[in-house]
Amino acid sequence: MIQELFSLRDRVAVVTGGSRGIGKMIAQGYLESGAKVYITARKAEACDATARELSQYGECISLPHDLATVDGCRAFARDFAAHEQRLDVLVNNAGAAWGEPFEQFSESGWDKVMDLNVKSPFFLTQALHPLLKQAASAERPAKVINIASIDGIKLNPLETYSYHASKAALIYLTRRMAARLVKDRILVSGIAPGPLASEMNRAARDHADKVAERTPVGRIGRDEDMAAAAIYLASRAGDFVVGDTIAVDGGIAYASLP
Repeated sequence: MIQELFSLRDRVAVVTGGSRGIGKMIAQGYLESGAKVYITARKAEACDATARELSQYGECISLPHDLATVDGCRAFARDFAAHEQRLDVLVNNAGAAWGEPFEQFSESGWDKVMDLNVKSPFFLTQALHPLLKQAASAERPAKVINIASIDGIKLNPLETYSYHASKAALIYLTRRMAARLVKDRILVSGIAPGPLASEMNRAARDHADKVAERTPVGRIGRDEDMAAAAIYLASRAGDFVVGDTIAVDGGIAYASLP
């Protein structure tokens, strides 16, 4: 049945940065597709509130943690392991951005973004590797989905040096992790979102009409656009996609003329 290709029934998923924005879009989509979903975020109150809101769609559990450090990633993995014996889908979505003029760009703005956007996805995946292996099989591989950005593919005019660098790095890191983890029947892939309304993308949120004019399909992304791509990669439908990062951006990265 075609519906089974996109079902996440009986799967356990973790979505980092799941309290808002793209993470929340993905978490809701997974819940509606039948998964049990754990969301994590740095702010416990916001994480708990989102889990309560999303529980109308399925079983959503809040496990707030700060993933900006390796110790934080390992602490989350220990906490999660106290609840579950396996992990079918990990979505590395938590991220940060920083913008400053070149002449004043700070070390703190560099390190904060690189740590959360590049280092944390690697070390969280490493910490959860045993539980991903426990879930994985030839018939139903486990999945790791890294949320990059079209800023890792195509420049934008903003002086977000560490953000551009981090997302380009994450796209290539996705390929390298995929080459290693496929041996364990864990498939790693990525999504590069474009203009979707969120706290991270305030231009799309606050100036949707203007952003839509610069988007080939003529609109900004909707929640279901992001959820659909994440469901595809997490489900049986995406079992032959390994190492690639899919642009979900209305054509900005690959279908925009200069």
